[in-house]
Amino acid sequence: IFSQEVFENIKSFLSGRSIPINEFNRKQAEVPENARIFQNKNGTAPGLWFETDGRVIVSMPGVPHEMKALMKEQILPAISAFFITPVILHKTILTFGTYEARLAEILTDFEQSLPEAFNLAYLPKDGVIKLRLTAKGANKTALTKRMEHTTSKLYRIIPEYIFGTGEDTLEQIIGSLLKNENSTLSTAESCTGGRIAHLITSVPGSSNYYIGSVIAYSNRIKERILNVDPSLINKHGAVSREVVEAMAQGIRQYFNTDYAVATSGIAGPEGGTIEKPVGTTWIAVT
Repeated sequence: IFSQEVFENIKSFLSGRSIPINEFNRKQAEVPENARIFQNKNGTAPGLWFETDGRVIVSMPGVPHEMKALMKEQILPAISAFFITPVILHKTILTFGTYEARLAEILTDFEQSLPEAFNLAYLPKDGVIKLRLTAKGANKTALTKRMEHTTSKLYRIIPEYIFGTGEDTLEQIIGSLLKNENSTLSTAESCTGGRIAHLITSVPGSSNYYIGSVIAYSNRIKERILNVDPSLINKHGAVSREVVEAMAQGIRQYFNTDYAVATSGIAGPEGGTIEKPVGTTWIAVT
């Protein structure tokens, strides 16, 4: 059937973009008689809801951003209202500074004592291990309290590894700490080639605390700009604790910052030795 409601939405959408209506647009206003209509605020094709024998079928626009908006804003709330579904809560705790097997070992008793309908997942990526707690229940208020209580146990067990929650990133957390302390930071990078500087400056407002960086890929830059004593490099090699500490001290003095981070390592695929295999990395913080 022709839906005047859908057609009015199409006209409003197109007129706002100075696009004339044609016969194809009128066709989009023809919908099945038994369909429940969800107006599309981001396009012309509506969402359609069909019910049969307690089951629901939903037809949505094919354009990804239109479909996502319709799903989030209208379809999912409608499904939640139509069906009796359990409450599902997630809480993600972000950790850094250890490896998954060690973390699992530390949290063995914690996992075994989790409340019924709670589970813990380990999600490692780029050195960060996400601990995702999932809980299911019927009462959201009660479930939220149990989730808060369970989460607080994690903070007591592994406080030295937790740095944030949810979508936090290390660079955001470090930036917040520096900003709150009114402190400044500089970096000297060799093997990371500016990656640390990139991450730090990806945070809005980082100019308030981040002063600058030197990419000291060459030993000559380490010596001339960072004032690394050539004898340290000759004795210990560029990839060593002694040299990376000198790099951190040098960049901190060069930019006159409160803190400094320096890196040096063997990224590979060549350059490794028995004493210093590919992957050997030194990081100094001063």
